[in-house]
Amino acid sequence: MSFQNPVFIPGPTNMPEALRRAVDMPTLDHRSSLFAEMLHPARAGVKKVLKSETAEVFFFPSTGTGGWETALTNTLSPGDTILAARNGMFSHRWIDMCQRHGLNVQVVETEWGLGLPADRFEEILSSDTSHQIKVVLATHNETATGVKSDIAAVRKALDAAGHPAMLYVDGVSSIASMDFRMDEWGVDIAVTGSQKGFMLPAGLAIVGFSPKAMQMVEAATLPRTFFDIRDMGRSYAANGYPYTPAVGLLNGLNKSCDMLLAEGLENVFARHHRIASGVRAAVHAWGMELCAASPDLYSDSVSAIRTPDGFDATQFVTHAADTYGVAFGVGLGDVAGKVFRIGHLGMLTDVMALSGIATAEMCMADLGLDIRLGSGVAAAQEVYRGSTAKPLKEAA
Repeated sequence: MSFQNPVFIPGPTNMPEALRRAVDMPTLDHRSSLFAEMLHPARAGVKKVLKSETAEVFFFPSTGTGGWETALTNTLSPGDTILAARNGMFSHRWIDMCQRHGLNVQVVETEWGLGLPADRFEEILSSDTSHQIKVVLATHNETATGVKSDIAAVRKALDAAGHPAMLYVDGVSSIASMDFRMDEWGVDIAVTGSQKGFMLPAGLAIVGFSPKAMQMVEAATLPRTFFDIRDMGRSYAANGYPYTPAVGLLNGLNKSCDMLLAEGLENVFARHHRIASGVRAAVHAWGMELCAASPDLYSDSVSAIRTPDGFDATQFVTHAADTYGVAFGVGLGDVAGKVFRIGHLGMLTDVMALSGIATAEMCMADLGLDIRLGSGVAAAQEVYRGSTAKPLKEAA
């Protein structure tokens, strides 16, 4: 692997130099007034990225997985019932976490490559007349399959059923890359991390709680210590932290929000869509298919590409790393060995994307797949030449 080459995995993502400099800072006393000047603007910036006026935002030294645990343990009690669809590796892992915490999970098995079954959710919620279901879990962007689900449709299902269940959304690979509307979609808890759309190293779980979710905290009895938002909230009120924070990452998050908001969120989303469209054009030019079953499900942060039957897609990823020093994503779970993934989120440009597409073509040709060199690059070039979205600009 080469540090000179960009990565094309769906996180951690490439980092702008300005954010690398923001993270690389001298030691700071996290009980000093300087820390508060870093913490509170970062919380305000994340609220804007979530498109929320009312969310309480919390940062934990962790990853998105810690964010999932924060959501569950602060609002639920052993034996509570959860409704979730299993349509990919990350929805599977959240379900597994619920079960390990003694929660009763009603699982809707869903084909990998499909989105969340909002219509089936509505049926189940409508039949739950005693309101046993406390939470609906929703993975906005299934990183393993490159599938984006319609969170607004899930909220409509809840509303149509007249059900009071909470809506918790895993936005780890969507927030800050794709449109996310916490207030408009009635999301009660939104979970993400520092290492994807925010273009930072891994190390921060970022969680937004709605006022409704905040009301659930005192009654919840699942064990929590490190992830207790009550301790965190009390410390925030005193301009501090309940334990040692990841100061450099918080400084980087503050600068990241500044960059995203200066670019304009709609421009951020348009940039991701444009780059993703070029990758998808390349895939079609190769005569291959995406794991996502239909265009309305295509993710703008990662594409999972199906390889021909009998070809081990993991071999492609290994060859790219060993021969060209370039990282692509392997298939996970049910699609392991059947897909390789191209991450196209965070700090990425058209030119960087073209280099990844060209490398993918060389790898496939090396391994004997029927690929004409330059075909995918040319298809992507046509997309990029005709686009008008503004590129990412680094902050000073």
